[in-house]
Amino acid sequence: MATDTAAPTKLAILIFPGFEPLDTFGPTEIFQMLSSQRPLTLYWISSSTSPALDPVSSFVPDDVPMPPGMTKHTAGTTIVPTHTLAAPPADVEAILVPGGWGVMSPANAPAVDYLRATFPKLKYAMSVCNGAEFLARAGILDGRRATTNKALWTHITTAHAATGIKWDKKPRWVQDGNVWTAGGVSAGTDMALGWVAHVWDEELARKIANGAEYEWRNDPNYDVFAYVW
Repeated sequence: MATDTAAPTKLAILIFPGFEPLDTFGPTEIFQMLSSQRPLTLYWISSSTSPALDPVSSFVPDDVPMPPGMTKHTAGTTIVPTHTLAAPPADVEAILVPGGWGVMSPANAPAVDYLRATFPKLKYAMSVCNGAEFLARAGILDGRRATTNKALWTHITTAHAATGIKWDKKPRWVQDGNVWTAGGVSAGTDMALGWVAHVWDEELARKIANGAEYEWRNDPNYDVFAYVW
């Protein structure tokens, strides 16, 4: 049954150039279906500090080098935000941060600053894949148990090893208090359903999963990709 009777009604997704589409749209499908069952407003916050609501692209930014043997993709998508960091919504109660190659851009410092300042006001903060790096840079994961992308595990956990984060590679997703972190890419959809089950109840989460014809991997403690990678 629900463990939080004061369920959030204002949810935001933070997007940035080079975001990973499935990190973003998997949970979005869950939130969209949830909104037909429970009151929910979804904001799209661009990491831009300009007030212009320019589309945000999933194409990898020029300032992000690719690992050896990998090239930047030539197909992608864009999202038109509802807000930017120049004027973010004041009533956000929960936020989700996707991952993607764009996480590695130095231009994301304002987004990290926003998360650091906003987190104390939030009921929940969630990340998918290497979006956990945003939470780590903002100090939100300090002293907490967390997981992240398994293919990039060594890079991420080494870069954020000095702040007491308790990185755990085995889980599909991790909940530590009001902070939720998911493994790579598709794990975000499973986490989003797990979050629905936690905030409301499992029956609702299963109803949404069935409506989406999605086979929910509902065991947060096992991620096969921890072994693949």
